[in-house]
Amino acid sequence: MDVSLANFIQQVFSNPALFVTTLLTLGVIFVNGWTDAPNAIATCVTTRCMRVRSAVIMAAIFNFLGVFIMTQLNAYVASTISNMVDFGGDTNAALIALCAALFSIVVYSVGASLLGIPTSESHSLIAGLSGAAIAIQGGIGGINMDEWVKVLYGLVASLLFGFAIGWLVCKVVTLICAGMDRRRTNGFFTYAQIVGAAAMSFMHGAQDGQKFIGVLFLGMAFCNGQPSVVGVMIPVWLMILCSTIMGVGTSVGGERIIKSVGQDMVKLEKYQGFSADLSSALCLLVMTVLGIPVSTTHTKTSAIMGVGAVRRISAINFGVVRDMMLTWVFTFPGCGLISFVMAKLFMVVF
Repeated sequence: MDVSLANFIQQVFSNPALFVTTLLTLGVIFVNGWTDAPNAIATCVTTRCMRVRSAVIMAAIFNFLGVFIMTQLNAYVASTISNMVDFGGDTNAALIALCAALFSIVVYSVGASLLGIPTSESHSLIAGLSGAAIAIQGGIGGINMDEWVKVLYGLVASLLFGFAIGWLVCKVVTLICAGMDRRRTNGFFTYAQIVGAAAMSFMHGAQDGQKFIGVLFLGMAFCNGQPSVVGVMIPVWLMILCSTIMGVGTSVGGERIIKSVGQDMVKLEKYQGFSADLSSALCLLVMTVLGIPVSTTHTKTSAIMGVGAVRRISAINFGVVRDMMLTWVFTFPGCGLISFVMAKLFMVVF
């Protein structure tokens, strides 16, 4: 399979389905960098360790590095996304179905936003791919359950593991610093939290960037007549392209999201912000190495809740937990159904 940049450009402009798939994928990556990446720096900004603009620039740089470096070292998340569904042997129909899956993500996200239903691009992507695969294969035979079960692990891990590690890290930090001068520790945690936010931004890129690299790589395979990407190396230019788009999206900012995650959920001090950033970055690192796709937003919010629980359970805004549950309840069947219908429609029209 020819995965050179020159061949890709030629195919994009000669194949309408690949053109739309590429456009939608890059668009979703941009939006992900815009809306999800600010979660990584939210606590760092709201505890006044960094100014918003400086934090956004840092996040953009480390998002780029996360996508680029981690995909070269460990592309298991991209592999999981690419191999979790089977679109069959007809690669032309498969590319049309993939295009429909991405289009359904946009439709669902817009509709959910208008209805006030919380969304996750990661979960929408997984649901969209699954719905399209079921449509083209005529049943659940289009789902690779060995890979899809990792999604279920991710749902549990993003909540329980994020909360547990957040609580544990914050508890250890509290015990270590119990007898120390508060002014000295605040000075230390100001810089430590900047490092933690950078690590969180890096892991956000590693997780979310890989998900969409996997989708675009799958589209390239279909266009080349390959039913899967097993055994094919992801080209460096694709990593650079996706990481750049995510970095640009992050640079747009997201002050409202920063306020929502960093302040509305639970009021944090500097040591707590550091604990939340470190624990969520650790959780994402473990999930990425294992090839388990998780929602970076849910992981970070779970870690923040774990940190808040060290002080007292009542410090947590449990409305956030409700929103996470609603995301799971609505996104998988909702986006999956839209993708199923869109795939059937696209295959008839095109």
